[in-house]
Amino acid sequence: MSATSNYASERETDEGRVFTVTGGDWDTIVSGTDPINDERIVVNMGPQHPSTHGVLRLILELEGETVREARSVVGYLHTGIEKNLEYRNWVQGSTFVTRMDYLAPIFNETAYALAVEKLLGITDDITERATTIRVLMMELNRISSHLVWLATTGMELGAISIMLYGFREREYILDIFETITGLRMNHAYVRPGGVAQDVPDDAVVKIREFLKMMPKKLKEYEDLLSGQPIWTERTKNVAVLDVTGCVALGITGPVLRSAGLAWDLRKTMPYCGYETYEFDVPTHPDGDVWGRYQVRLAEIRESLKLVEQALDRLRPGPVMVADRKIAWPAQLAIGVDGMGNSLEHVAKIMGQSMESLIHHFKLVTEGFRVPPGQVYVAIEAPRGELGVHAVSDGGTRPYRVHYREPSFVNLQALPAMAEGGLIADVIAGGASLDPVMGGCDR
Repeated sequence: MSATSNYASERETDEGRVFTVTGGDWDTIVSGTDPINDERIVVNMGPQHPSTHGVLRLILELEGETVREARSVVGYLHTGIEKNLEYRNWVQGSTFVTRMDYLAPIFNETAYALAVEKLLGITDDITERATTIRVLMMELNRISSHLVWLATTGMELGAISIMLYGFREREYILDIFETITGLRMNHAYVRPGGVAQDVPDDAVVKIREFLKMMPKKLKEYEDLLSGQPIWTERTKNVAVLDVTGCVALGITGPVLRSAGLAWDLRKTMPYCGYETYEFDVPTHPDGDVWGRYQVRLAEIRESLKLVEQALDRLRPGPVMVADRKIAWPAQLAIGVDGMGNSLEHVAKIMGQSMESLIHHFKLVTEGFRVPPGQVYVAIEAPRGELGVHAVSDGGTRPYRVHYREPSFVNLQALPAMAEGGLIADVIAGGASLDPVMGGCDR
């Protein structure tokens, strides 16, 4: 980058070259404009703004209340997760990727695990129970993610009650996740080869209770919002993006389906046995905020059907591949204090099987080796196509892992939705994309 760049001046130091990043081409946008005579003003919406999901910055060129130009500025939540993966072994990667889209951690983990398993050539060795648990957890996570979308979008448009109700029901799902994985978020539960531990019986009871309760709550949401004049005025015919625009910009997920195209990777490019489940792909013809609201509520109902089917399929069996050179964590036996290993398990691997101890030691300290190659695996996340491009050089650590993140790709649609509309509709349109900046910036 040259020293005359609009974006970053540079200088040499003892530590090397240092760039000073500035506000992009802000000066170019504003220069030569008489805001009074031209009736034109350039404003920042965000990144410190409750209605831009915290750390999304929008540069809006306004003429009165009308948006003439909109620019999205991302990167304020950059975590360097993809680069960090190159310095950890393949299993440790699960702990990093779960933190990207923090509203859909199970999807981040599953896509990563499927990619690693494809590189290892063990896709067909994943046990039936592990695959069923993955579907169960993903669909519960899809519901919880859509509930956050409904809650935050309602709040941003002034419906405070729906914000409280959406988070209330999500809390129930997070309790289920905590029962199964030990954590409410950032689980690192789906691992290459299977899942970290089995689903306990009390979690199944909680899920059954949730399946009975949730349809009534959805009816309450619709009673509260669907006939409400302010809600309909703020969503119908607002931030319209037709199917042609979606396809041209690479937009996927509920935004694409709300424009009428029933493109869902669970149907069109099945994985995890989704082709054996009964469910529909909801669509809406209008391509507006109202359509996206309708599609997401319908998707929650379809996910409830999928969760029930997955529960009915939970047959006893292992949740990790049999190959002890890959299976991590090892088959642990919990001690009487509820922590660590039982003395019997420690005595076995320490005193009876030196080979087991060696494999366990190498697996924990070094990790398993993945044959050289590269794969791309895509799944249907709550916001659209979540793809993983994983590259191995034959070592115990990824050479490169890059995510095709739907939040990042879908944000391209914001100018197309906002320009020519009112400044108030920027909030509704942006919210209807459901961007999660942790996934966008990762």
